Amino acid sequence: MASNARLDHRNPLVFDTHELGRRPGALQRLTRTIDAPADLGIQGVIGVPAGAPVELELRLESVMEGVLVTGTARAQAEGECVRCLEPVGQELEADFQELFSYPDADDRGRVIAEPGDDAEDDEDRFFIEDGLFDLEPLLRDAVVLALPMQPVCQEDCPGLCSECGARLADDPDHHHDAVDIRWAALQGLAGSLEDGEKDEMSGADAEAGVDEKQEK
Repeated sequence: MASNARLDHRNPLVFDTHELGRRPGALQRLTRTIDAPADLGIQGVIGVPAGAPVELELRLESVMEGVLVTGTARAQAEGECVRCLEPVGQELEADFQELFSYPDADDRGRVIAEPGDDAEDDEDRFFIEDGLFDLEPLLRDAVVLALPMQPVCQEDCPGLCSECGARLADDPDHHHDAVDIRWAALQGLAGSLEDGEKDEMSGADAEAGVDEKQEK
């Protein structure tokens, strides 16, 4: 994964490999807690909130063609249950391993005159720049792979009522009486007839009242 921007050693996700000295077999172990960058996870589904602590454990091993980085990231992810829309929290542990290549070496560690001639191959590789490497792209990929695409608050979450939106886990006996549309039509017709009869009775009572007054 080639990059034209120079790396900033002050970035907490940028690591220095100078101590390894390009000596194959040299090892370095690092632990670091960083603030999560924005959008670390599956956007709109679940992820590590920006600024939340992310614990990193790294093992840097110098090899002929670069530095092999092996590590684990731990953090608390937050999201929303896809069934009932309740908040979901999950302990995240993402493992990763990637070779960060020296820009002046080929796959066998041999120095090449003009690195980056094969732009297509460079797009799939991570590089060390001035002895530094940026862990963020690798961390993002590892976190996405470690998170569920469809998080749920519990495996058997029944979700929401399709008619009223009530959370079914809160009321296991929740239901709506189903009414056959044919009976509903008859009930509507019966209601209309009853209203008509009441109107007729009210009219008859009114007429009777008038007649009584006239007789008096």
